[in-house]
Amino acid sequence: MASELEPVPVNSQKHDPAWKHCHMYKIGDKVQLKCIYCGKMFKGGGIHRIKEHLAGQKGNASSCLRVQPDVRLLMQESLNGVVVKKRKKQKLAEEITNFNSGGEGDSFANADVLMLPVPESVEPSSSLLVNQEEESVVSNKRGGGRRKKGFRVRKGSNALALVDSVYDDSKKVNHQVSLAIGRFLLDAGVPLDAVNSVHFQPMIDAIASQGSSGVVGPSYHDLRSWILKSTVQEVRTDVDQCMGSWGKSGCSVLADECTSENGKTFLNFSVYCPEGLMFLKSFDATNIMNSTEALFTLFKEVVEEVGVRNVLQIVTKNEGRYVEVGKQIADSFPTIFWTPCATHCVDLILEDFRELEWISTILEQARSISRFIYNHSFVLNMMRRYTFGVDIVVVGPTRASTDFCTLKRMVSVKHNLQSMVTSEEWMECSYVKKEEGYTTLDYISNPSFWSMCTVITHLTDPLLRLLRIVGEKKRPAMGYVYAGVYRAKEAIKKELVQKKDYMVYWNIIDRRWEQLNRHPLHTAGFYLNPKFFYSTEGDIHLQIRSSVYDCVERLVPDTTIQDKIVKETTLYREAAGDFGRKIAIRGRDTLFPAEWWSTYGGACPNLVRLAIRILSQTCSLVGCKTNKIHFQQIHETKNYVEHQRLSDIVFVQYNMRLKQMFYNKEQETPDPISYDNINFAEAWVTEKEIHADEIGRSDWMTVDPPLGNVMILGPEVDDIETLGEGFDDHEIFDRLKDIGDEIVENDVQEVGKLC
Repeated sequence: MASELEPVPVNSQKHDPAWKHCHMYKIGDKVQLKCIYCGKMFKGGGIHRIKEHLAGQKGNASSCLRVQPDVRLLMQESLNGVVVKKRKKQKLAEEITNFNSGGEGDSFANADVLMLPVPESVEPSSSLLVNQEEESVVSNKRGGGRRKKGFRVRKGSNALALVDSVYDDSKKVNHQVSLAIGRFLLDAGVPLDAVNSVHFQPMIDAIASQGSSGVVGPSYHDLRSWILKSTVQEVRTDVDQCMGSWGKSGCSVLADECTSENGKTFLNFSVYCPEGLMFLKSFDATNIMNSTEALFTLFKEVVEEVGVRNVLQIVTKNEGRYVEVGKQIADSFPTIFWTPCATHCVDLILEDFRELEWISTILEQARSISRFIYNHSFVLNMMRRYTFGVDIVVVGPTRASTDFCTLKRMVSVKHNLQSMVTSEEWMECSYVKKEEGYTTLDYISNPSFWSMCTVITHLTDPLLRLLRIVGEKKRPAMGYVYAGVYRAKEAIKKELVQKKDYMVYWNIIDRRWEQLNRHPLHTAGFYLNPKFFYSTEGDIHLQIRSSVYDCVERLVPDTTIQDKIVKETTLYREAAGDFGRKIAIRGRDTLFPAEWWSTYGGACPNLVRLAIRILSQTCSLVGCKTNKIHFQQIHETKNYVEHQRLSDIVFVQYNMRLKQMFYNKEQETPDPISYDNINFAEAWVTEKEIHADEIGRSDWMTVDPPLGNVMILGPEVDDIETLGEGFDDHEIFDRLKDIGDEIVENDVQEVGKLC
């Protein structure tokens, strides 16, 4: 029975928020809905029953036990809104009924029909079509007489039906509000993705709550004075909460650089801890970027401002000048590590993979398919229909990740694309009769092309997962990064089997990961993660234990406490005491590593403190979009009053963006063809040049919006869960390089042929 279910895409006319959290299927003439969280299938009741299911409301549906808390709250609020709407309808209906039953309403009480005024301009809708049909039927019964313009005829027997037109007006009002907001954003040059801010809808709600009393917006002076002051105080309260946790969990100082339009280089310092991410300060480093001494002095000031006792590491990019600064930091602050950004290192690995000739060739073939599809609105709509709203271009955090994520997505929807190019609709399309159309058909129909794509996906998918792990904002990555590198090398070895083949890729990983492979914090994070530690046997523990001792000696200056920590590691190693309880064993898989230590490490207080501090750190620079943040203006103004005001504005803007990103507000699926994503998706969606004869043929208004309906690809597997257990390949731990770093390109080509 389940095999007969046919997926049905949810069209853009369905505005209820619950549609984003279910799938629609058709079996025969009947429609069924499926919860995307628990998989429960609903054969009736419509979207309202799904909403009750997600909201946990007792009634016609059982509660979903796997729905996210924010989604549950949204569904509850939506249901409450429906109740209020029904009450208003009933109240209005009662008033109309009372009016019809007496006084001036007597003449209407005995009538078969009523006439209500209708707005001059109403957006087309399914409900309006029904109303028009009702009107025609009533009109025919009355002898076909002409009605007054602008009036709707309704049967008087159903008072609730009289209220429908009132609520149709709300669509018109919302249309006007959206237009007004759009005009403001376009006129002021505000990025359109500003509507994704967590503060956008609360602003609309606050305005709407004032009713018709008349709301006057803030003045320019208000924004620069009391509003800014109030917002600064709110942000500082959040920052103070983060600072209060530094003593227990420790923190990481992140130093990221950005370049302004006029070529100035700014160093932005932020501080990471599990409680949140806070922006500290920005510095114009244009004139000191080539001076390691000046950079070191700047870093030293920041460390002292945060507190030497609180800082475990300083994270920067893995560039020559930062390497030198890192050495000076390690010498000057014996209790602080310098750590290269793991995200940057993984991205460099992916870039090196991308440069291999056989991989580069396949990527270019895949890009030609994508460019043809995304540059013709008719073909783009066709593709989205055949993939049920799934885009083939996936915008990643970097260009290299975008390349390999997109290739993986194309492999996932291979059969959908093949069905598209063999359809009658494709054959009749005028665009596919061009050279690019025939090339696209050849590639999509070529089994060899897909075979090579699959191999590339198997080689790079573990690295993409590692990239997401090390870039985690809310879940500290220090306890997972070492295992992630292990799994990436293990997957490559299993895919290619022959040592001369997989060492090509291992050497790339080793060369880029050299600074981090033996980093004490990464190794200690692996050792102190109970999920990995207790699933690893043999001498591997001995090989990585020395890195733990490096952390002990560096992070704990008191020798007495050092000795206690070494003794307490014995209890951990032997799973003695609370470490060996059944609930502690189960907790290895269910709790965050730092949380596990805090819960079951009572007998090892000194080791617990060290473990929590190490496992609470990030491995990468965690930044946000810095567009429209006025770093440059701060350093250009020579007025002290305005300088402080601009500094506060930047402080507020950066920290509000970090907070929104840290708590990972669910946003709309990014549109690959949006210019906002051009930095990373350019090679997949842009032609080398725009031909004059093509301009105007692809009407952008005819393009269906991306639905982001990726759930049809199957449930996503948590990246941490894919790390699994068991690490017994000594070759990976030892980083053997028996065949050396000199791998000729012929070997790489041979790997491509074998694949």
